[in-house]
Amino acid sequence: MGYAGADSVQETGGKGKEKKKKGSSFQTVSALHRENLHKLMTNLRSTHPHFVRCIIPNESKTPGAMENPLVMHQLRCNGVLEGIRICRKGFPNRILYADFKQRYRILNPSSIPEGQFIDNKKASEKLLGSLELDHNQYRLGHTKVFFKAGLLGLLEEMRDDRLALIITGIQARSRGILARIEFQKIVERRDALLVIQWNVRAFMGVKNWPWMKMFFKIKPLLRSAETEKEMANMKEEFLKLKEAYAKSEARRKELEEKMVSILQEKNDLQLQVQTEQDNLCDSEERCEGLIKNKIQQEAKLKELTERLEDEEEMNSELTAKKRKLEDECSELKKDIDDLELTLAKVEKEKHATENKVKNLTEEMAALEEMIAKLTKEKKALQEAHQQTLDDLQSEEDKVNTLTKAKTKLEQQVDDLEGSLEQEKKVRMDLERAKRKLEGDLKLAQESIMDLENDKQQLEERLKKKDFEMSQINGKLEDEQAMNAQLQKKLKELQARIEELEEELEAERAARAKVEKQRADLSRELEEISERLEEAGGATAAQIEMNKKREAEFQKLRRDLEEATLQHEATAATLRKKQADSVADLGEQIDNLQRVKQKLEKEKSELRLELDDVVSNMEQIVKSKNNLEKMCRTLEDQMNEYKTKSEEGQRTINDFNMQRAKLQTENGEFARQLEEKDSLVSQLTRGKQSYTQQLEDLKRQLEEEVKAKNALAHAVQSSRHDCDLLREQYEEEQEAKAELQRGMSKANSEVAQWRTKYETDAVQRTEELEDAKKKLAQRLQDAEEAVEAVNAKCSSLEKTKHRLQNEIEDLMVDVERSNAAAAALDKKQRNFDKVLSEWKQKYEESQTELESSQKEARSLSTELFKLKNSYEESIEHLETLKRENKNLQEEISDLTEQIGEGGKSIHELEKIRKQLEQEKSEIQTALEEAEATLEHEEGKILRAQLEFNQIKADIERKLTEKDEEMEQAKRNQQRVVDTLQSSLESETRSRNEALRLKKKMEGDLNEMEIQLSQANRQAAEAQKQLKSIHTHLKDSQLHLDDSLRANDDLKENIAIVERRNNLLQAEVEELRSGLEQTERGRKLAEQELLDVSERVQLLHSQNTSLLNQKKKLESDTAQFQTEVEEALQESRNAEEKAKKAITDAAMMAEELKKEQDTSAHLERMKKNMEQTIKDLQHRLDEAEQIAMKGGKKQVQKLEARTRELETEVENEQRKSSDAVKGVRKYERRIKELTYQTEEDRKNLARLQDLVDKLQLKVKSYKRTSEEA
Repeated sequence: MGYAGADSVQETGGKGKEKKKKGSSFQTVSALHRENLHKLMTNLRSTHPHFVRCIIPNESKTPGAMENPLVMHQLRCNGVLEGIRICRKGFPNRILYADFKQRYRILNPSSIPEGQFIDNKKASEKLLGSLELDHNQYRLGHTKVFFKAGLLGLLEEMRDDRLALIITGIQARSRGILARIEFQKIVERRDALLVIQWNVRAFMGVKNWPWMKMFFKIKPLLRSAETEKEMANMKEEFLKLKEAYAKSEARRKELEEKMVSILQEKNDLQLQVQTEQDNLCDSEERCEGLIKNKIQQEAKLKELTERLEDEEEMNSELTAKKRKLEDECSELKKDIDDLELTLAKVEKEKHATENKVKNLTEEMAALEEMIAKLTKEKKALQEAHQQTLDDLQSEEDKVNTLTKAKTKLEQQVDDLEGSLEQEKKVRMDLERAKRKLEGDLKLAQESIMDLENDKQQLEERLKKKDFEMSQINGKLEDEQAMNAQLQKKLKELQARIEELEEELEAERAARAKVEKQRADLSRELEEISERLEEAGGATAAQIEMNKKREAEFQKLRRDLEEATLQHEATAATLRKKQADSVADLGEQIDNLQRVKQKLEKEKSELRLELDDVVSNMEQIVKSKNNLEKMCRTLEDQMNEYKTKSEEGQRTINDFNMQRAKLQTENGEFARQLEEKDSLVSQLTRGKQSYTQQLEDLKRQLEEEVKAKNALAHAVQSSRHDCDLLREQYEEEQEAKAELQRGMSKANSEVAQWRTKYETDAVQRTEELEDAKKKLAQRLQDAEEAVEAVNAKCSSLEKTKHRLQNEIEDLMVDVERSNAAAAALDKKQRNFDKVLSEWKQKYEESQTELESSQKEARSLSTELFKLKNSYEESIEHLETLKRENKNLQEEISDLTEQIGEGGKSIHELEKIRKQLEQEKSEIQTALEEAEATLEHEEGKILRAQLEFNQIKADIERKLTEKDEEMEQAKRNQQRVVDTLQSSLESETRSRNEALRLKKKMEGDLNEMEIQLSQANRQAAEAQKQLKSIHTHLKDSQLHLDDSLRANDDLKENIAIVERRNNLLQAEVEELRSGLEQTERGRKLAEQELLDVSERVQLLHSQNTSLLNQKKKLESDTAQFQTEVEEALQESRNAEEKAKKAITDAAMMAEELKKEQDTSAHLERMKKNMEQTIKDLQHRLDEAEQIAMKGGKKQVQKLEARTRELETEVENEQRKSSDAVKGVRKYERRIKELTYQTEEDRKNLARLQDLVDKLQLKVKSYKRTSEEA
C-alpha cells in the first residue's frame, strides 16, 4: 500500500514531459500524492471492507515487485492469518433445526420416521449421524446446527445430486405411465374395431330374418319401461343430493359462526397491535438503525391492512353473489317440482294412450292377412332401418369425438401437472436463492457488528479523557443536543401518529389508550435516560460531586495527576517484570527439553561405560569427601536463601490474591458483555426473519386476491349459465304446452274416426288397404325418428352418468374440505393457547425488566465500590514497589553467591582431574542427585528410573556416604523448588535466581555426563563450560529485557483497568439498549402473529368460497341434467303423440271405405304432414339448441377448467403445507367429535357475524347498484 502509487507517479511524470512542450502542468509531488490518496479513498468507499491493512511489498521501493516472505511476515504480524485460521477453525455457518430438517431431510428420509412426532433437534442429529459426516465438522447447539467452512456447500451438493436422482426417476415413471396409457388406448381401439366389425358382420347376416324385424318393432316399447326405472332412480338420487346439500348448508352456517368469533379476536388483536406499535416508536428513539426498519414495516403493515380491507369487501361481494345464486337455485328447484308434476300428468296420459294402442294392436291382429300383402313395402322399411343404422353410426362417431375431446382434456390435465412440477422446481430454486440471500444478510449483519465494535473502540478512546473537566462538559453538551434531536423526533412521530389517528376515525377509543400509554412511555424514557446517564461511566455522579466540590477540585486534580503518573510507572515496571519472568520460564523450559534430549542420547552410552565406572569407583570416593565439604557450605547458603524467599513469597501471594480478584471481576464483566452482544445479534436476526415472513405473507395475500378475482369471474359465468338454462326451460315449457294441445286434438279426432269406423267398417275395405300402405310408410318414418331420438337419449344418459360420477367426486371433495375446516378449527384453538402463553411471557418479561433495572442500580453502587477498591490497590502497589526494591537487593546478593558457586565449580573440575580414582563413587552420587532432581521436576522420568537402578547396585557398597549425599541433594532440591515458585510470582529477582540455578543444575548434569565418559570427553567438558559462561552473559541480557517488559506490562495493566471501568459503563448502556430491543422484538412477534391470523382467516374464507363454488357448479350440473331429462321426456311424449295420430289416421282410413271420404283423408294427411313437418322442425330446433347449449357448456367448462387450473396452481402452493397437516389431522377426526360442545358455543358468535356480514353485503349491493 505504501508504494502502490509508484507506477502512477511515473506515468504522470511522463505525461508532464509531453505537456511541457505546450505549457507547464503546475503539478507538484504533493499534488500527485493527493491525487493518489483521492483515488485510494474512492476505491475504499466503493467497497465495504471490514478492515484496512497497509502492507509494504518490498524494501527496495521498486514498483510491481512483490517479496512473498516479507508480505507473509506482515500478514502474520497484523493478525490476518490468525484471523483466517480462527475463522476456519470456528463454525461460521449456522441453521435452525426446523429449517435444516425441512431442507436436508431428502438426503436420508428413512432416518426420520413419518408417522411419529420427533423433536427438530433429535431429527437433525439423526440425519447428520446417518450421512457419514465427520463429527468435528459440525456442532449441535440449543436451537441451531453450526457448520465449519465448506461443509454446508458439501451438503448442498449432496442435496442437488439427490434431487437430480429423484426428478429423473419421476420423469422416467411419468413417461412410462403415459406410454402405457397410450398403449392401452391403442389396444382398446383395436379391440373396439374388431368388436364393431364382428357386430356389423353378424347384423348383416341377421337383418333380413323375420324375427329380427319383429324385434325391431318391439324394441321401442321395451325402452319406454327402462326410462321409467331410470326416472325413479334419478328421483332417489335427487333426494339424496338434497339431503347432502342440507348438511353442507348446516356446516357452512357453523363455519360462518366460527368466523364471527375469529374476526372479533382479530379486532382485539388489532387494538393490541396499535398499542404495541406506539411502544415500538418509543424504543426506536434509542436505536436509530431500528427506526428505519420499523418505519418500513409499518408502511408494509398499512398496505397489508388496506389489502385485507379490499379482500374483505371482495369476500362480502362474493357472499352476496353466492346468496343470489342460492335464491336462483331455489327458484329452479321450484320449476323442477312443477316439471315433475306435469311429467306425472303426461305419464298418466301416456298410460291411457298405451291402453288404446293395445286395443288397436288387437284389431291389427285381425288384419294380419291384409299385412301379408304389404311385404313389398317392407323393403322400404328395411332401407329406412339401414338409414337409422347410419344415424346410429353417426351418433357413435359423435361419441368417439367426445371421447377424443375427453382424452385431450386429460392430456391437458397431465400437461398442467407437468407445469405444476416445473413451478415446484422454480419454487425450489427461489428457495435456494432466498437462502443465499439470507446468508448474505447474515454476513452483512456480521459486518454491521464489526462496525459496531469499531465504533465501541472509538468510543473507548474518546472516554479515556474523561478525567478532564473540559471533555466532560463537552459530552454534557453533546447529550443535550442528542436530547434536543430526540425531542424533535418525538414531535415528528407525534405528528405521524396524529395523521394515522385521522385516517382511523373508527378507532378513536383505542387512540385515547394509546396516548395514555405514550405519555407513560415518555416518562419511562426520561427515567431510563436518567438511569443511562447514571450508568454511563458514573459521569452524572461525578458532575454532581464536581458541583459540590469545585473549590477542592483544583487542588485534588494536581495530586490525582501525580498519583496517576506514579501508578502508571509502577504498572509499567510490573508488566516488564512479568514479561521477563515469562520469557525466562520459556527459556528454561527450552533448556530443560534440550538437556532431556541429550540425556536420552547419552543414556545408551552410559550403559556401555558402566563397566569403566565400576573400575573408577575407588578414585571417586576420595573426591566425594571433598564434595561433602562443599555441600555443607552450600547447605548453609541455601538455608539463608530459604528464609529470604519465604518472606518474598508471602508478599507475592498477597499480590496474586488481589490480582485474581480483579481478574475474576473483569472476567464476569466480559462474560456479561458477550451475553448482551449475543442477545443483540439474536434480536437482529429475529427481526430480519420477521421481515422475511412479512414479505411472504404479502405474497400470499396477493395470490389470494388473484384467486378471489378468479372466483368472481367464475360466479359471473355461472350466473350467465343459469340465465341460459332458464330461457331453455321456458322454451321447453311452451313446447310442452303446444304438445298437450296437439294431443287433445288428436284424441278428439281419434274418437270421431272411431265412431265413423263403427258405422262404415264394412263398406271401405279397399280404401283401407291403400291407407294402410301409406300408414305403414308413415310408421317406418316414425320408427326411424324414434330410433334416432332413442340414440340421442342413450347419449344423454351416458352424459348423465358421467355427471353423476363428477357429482360424487365433488361430494368427496366437500367432505375433504369439511375435514380440513375441522383441522383449521383445531389449529385456531392451538393458536389461542399459544397467544395466551405469549401473553404470560410478556408479563414475565416485564417483571424481568424491573429486576434488571434494579440490578443496574446495584451495579452502579458496585462501581463506586470498585473505584474505592482501585484506589486501595494503588496504595497496595506502592507498598509492593518498596518490597520490590528489597527483593532486588536480595537478588543482587544471590547473584554474587551464584558467582562464588561458579568458582566452586571450577575447583570441582580441578578436583575431578586429580581424583580420577574416586570417579566411580562420585558418579553414582551425582546420578542419584540427578534422579531426585528429575523426579521433583517431573520432566526427566525415564533417566531417573535408569539412574535409580544403577544407584541400587552401588548402594550396597557405600550406604553411609550415599545417605549423607542424598540429604545434601534433597536440601538443594528444596532450594530449587523455592526458587521455581519465586520465578512463577512475576518478579524479576526470583526469575533470575531460578534461571541461574537451573543453568547451574544443567552444568552439573553435563559435568556428571563428562565424568561418566572419563578421559575421552574431558576436552568436550571444557568447551561446554565456556558455552555456559556465554549463556550466563545472555541470561543477564535477557534479565534486562525482562525488566523492560515488566514495565510495559505495568503500563498495560493500568490501561486495562481504565478499559474495565469504561466497559462497565458500556455494559449498563447495553442493558438499557437490550431492554428496548426486547420490547421491539416482542412487538414484532405480536404483529407477526396478528398477520398470520389474518392470513389463516383469509385462507379459510377462500376455501369456504371454493367449496361453495363447487356446490353451485354441481347444482347447476344437476339442473342441466334434469332439464335435459325433461326435454327427453317431452320428446318421447311428442313421439308417442305422433304414433297415436298415425294410428288414428290408419284406423280412420280403414274405417272409411267410401270414395267421398278419401279426399277428406288426403286433406287430413296433408294437414298431418304439415304438423309432422312442424314437429320435425321443432325437434331439429331443439336438437340445435341442445347442441349449441352443449357446445357452449363445453366451451364454458373449458374456460372454467383453465381458470380452475390457474387457481389450482395458486392454491396448490398454499395448500401443500395445509395438505400435510390435513393428512395428520385426518386420523384425529374421531377426537374432534368430543369437541362439538365447544363448537356449539362458537355457533352463536358466528351467527352474529353472519348477520353483520349480510348487512355489509346489502350495503355493498346498494353501493354497487348506485355505482
